[in-house]
Amino acid sequence: MRQLRICFLLLLAFCSPVLLITAQTPKRFTSAEVYESIQKLNFLGSVLFVAAHPDDENTRLISYLANDRKANIAYLSLTRGDGGQNLIGPEIREFLGLIRTQELLAARRIDGGKQMFTRANDFGFSKNPAETFQIWDRQAILSDVVWAMRKWQPDVVINRFDHRTPGTTHGHHTGSAILSTEAFDLANDPKAFPEQLSLVEPWQPKRIFFNISWFFFGSQAEFEKADKSKYHTLDAGTYFPSRGKSNQEISAESRSMHKSQGFGSSGSRGGGMEYLEFLKGEEPADKKDLFAGINTTWARVKGGAPIGKLVTEVLAEYRYNNPAAVVPKLVKIHQLIEALPDGYWKRVKLAEVKDVIRAALGLFHEVIAVEPSAAPGEEVALQLETINRSNAKVALEKISLLPLGKDTAMTFPLENNKDWTWAVKVRLPKDLNYTGPYWLNDPGTVGTYLVKDQALRGLPETPRTLKAVFQYRIEGQPISFESFIVYKDTDPVDGEVYQPFEIIPPVFSKVAEKVYMFGDNQAKVVNVAVRAGKAKVKGSVKLNLPAGWKAEPSSADFSLAKKGEEQLIRFSVTPPNTESEGYIEPVATVDGQAYQKEFISVKYKHIPAQMVLLNASAKVARINLRKEGQLIGYIAGAGDDIPASLQQIGYKVDLLQEKDMNPDNLARYDAVILGVRAYNTVDALQFQQKNLLDYVKKGGTMLVQYNTNFELRLPAAELAPYPIKISRDRVTDENAEMRFLKPEHPILHFPNEITSKDFEGWVQERGLYFLGEWDKNFDAILSCNDAGETPKNGSLLVAKYGEGHYVYTGLSLFRELPAGVSGAYRLIANMISIGKAKKP
Repeated sequence: MRQLRICFLLLLAFCSPVLLITAQTPKRFTSAEVYESIQKLNFLGSVLFVAAHPDDENTRLISYLANDRKANIAYLSLTRGDGGQNLIGPEIREFLGLIRTQELLAARRIDGGKQMFTRANDFGFSKNPAETFQIWDRQAILSDVVWAMRKWQPDVVINRFDHRTPGTTHGHHTGSAILSTEAFDLANDPKAFPEQLSLVEPWQPKRIFFNISWFFFGSQAEFEKADKSKYHTLDAGTYFPSRGKSNQEISAESRSMHKSQGFGSSGSRGGGMEYLEFLKGEEPADKKDLFAGINTTWARVKGGAPIGKLVTEVLAEYRYNNPAAVVPKLVKIHQLIEALPDGYWKRVKLAEVKDVIRAALGLFHEVIAVEPSAAPGEEVALQLETINRSNAKVALEKISLLPLGKDTAMTFPLENNKDWTWAVKVRLPKDLNYTGPYWLNDPGTVGTYLVKDQALRGLPETPRTLKAVFQYRIEGQPISFESFIVYKDTDPVDGEVYQPFEIIPPVFSKVAEKVYMFGDNQAKVVNVAVRAGKAKVKGSVKLNLPAGWKAEPSSADFSLAKKGEEQLIRFSVTPPNTESEGYIEPVATVDGQAYQKEFISVKYKHIPAQMVLLNASAKVARINLRKEGQLIGYIAGAGDDIPASLQQIGYKVDLLQEKDMNPDNLARYDAVILGVRAYNTVDALQFQQKNLLDYVKKGGTMLVQYNTNFELRLPAAELAPYPIKISRDRVTDENAEMRFLKPEHPILHFPNEITSKDFEGWVQERGLYFLGEWDKNFDAILSCNDAGETPKNGSLLVAKYGEGHYVYTGLSLFRELPAGVSGAYRLIANMISIGKAKKP
């Protein structure tokens, strides 16, 4: 190994970001993949696939168009999936959106597509597009779809959903198709969103399709019987010998990256038909070719014909045992593309040919920070590496750390398979911006993220600006490659692990709990963790409080010697005597500068580690709340924070495993609660249901939260002591009127008097997957419905069984309790306390 050591000070400010970082293990191309990438150089056709959520994409069609047709295809997901449920952890809302964003990027790395978004926030289920557009900023999201078309310049647009059928599926679904169809006509109109035209040009796609599928017909059987003669068809069942996989197998691997949604898929083989209905534009004469009539050769670019001829020569001369032999002609292709007038295909193909050259050479380079993060103004140690693993003529001329204006001139040849490394120290500018998801930087609305910078809109990740440019001379021609700074660690189990290099504050703080509920005016201890983002940090921290609240001490000093060190500071917070709600905010002050950010890390093995900086806060509420019982057994389902919420109001909560579900142990609990979708996700329940129902029969209280009516771990008839049927009924309006069907029922009176006020301030929805049918032994307590719909009475059911009580609820307590909704706390306290009123 050859080593050079260079140290210099970097003092310049960073310029506007233009590129993205993936922080994934660098792609290592096989010889077959190099050949396929050369094939792709000769196809100049683009597609934009449009839908609403991360899991709406058709991975089979995306993979077919990317890998068989070699098209430049992107998936535009209007939302990041923030409003869904999480099957792999407790993260919901914006944190779930962050996970699902990375899952989409992981899927695209498998199926060969690219990824785009709009500013639309997935606020939860919507029953029709009219409701959706009341919550989304319709014009803002439409402008983002127009922006995507102008930026991507698709020849073909494909909608996953039907714009003509509002109310038959999720409102986001139909809404995505409506906006895409409108944008198809607006993208080429310079009067539409003219503020974009300083960065992009008007663009008119040639045609737009609706990707029809069996689920629009109700069942596979009905789809098989339907007349499909009017549709355009593609057989997406291609087998790729170079990969040893069918297109469906690649598609299944891509689909299986949606782990937070539980969409693991098995690959299939053989034919796989895709059906597309032509909507508008120029209909192709050949119903088996989406690009029929569109020039997809280099002849579509002025001066491009010689490039296509040269690519054809490279393909004919390519040898799998020596990819580097075609590098001289690839370099010539690079020269010809670089000489073209600026335009979409020049930018696309120039990036592609550079990747092909790098892959054919076995050229590897990277810049690794020795620590995962740094604060502005800190000195950062970097490790740089480059190696040429071919006999081609390659020389390294310089390395530039941009945009800092510092170069390292070091012209020397890179001999075959000789590794070079450098140790570099840099000092970051003091005014450097923090990293993190750009769409979370500023507060938006319930339906739309606020992104002020037009250039950022649509990007899947925050662009990183700290990078190295490796300037090579390859076969006598200068070619440069950018490499973003990342962090690399060696995990004892997983081996080499990459993650983004983060810019963080010198100090951040976090309140121990997100919600503090005060049932009386007694003080509670609120712990604030202050953590150092760099070494040797001293200062003080205080709490900003709502009016009428008090904290002791008023402020406290901290001193942190090491980076990453934490100090726990205890505040005694006293609420007012009367009901009150608000937020407490820790503020750390260092050298006269106030810092209010909280550091949140999201880590799962199938995606890169993600860092989020949010304003640190916790909700506090002084409410009148009573409860009976102390000990709760909780069977966790598909990830929720209800156990922590119950502890906030004084319950002791045990998380139960299968071994704990025996009669003797269950008898200890004042109530046993099943987490959301427990019967969909916990295998043990199919064996322990009898013990749970016996627990109820002997006097226990069992509270079951919502489950879906598919993929149940035991027959639906066995879910409750009496027959019930789970429906797909849901009420998406969080402010929908709640009516009391049984106003005298004890669950509304003991130990708390439940009134309509307790249903104020709910978030996202009232509930979902209500019971549709139930035995006469059940009492239906509440009724609600969305506007224009029939009453839904299955949100809260109570049945006496033996000496105990069985409660089933589809109310979205898993959202309301972590959000600090006071009425939800009072209501669940009544559910737990049912049957515990002292007999007169």
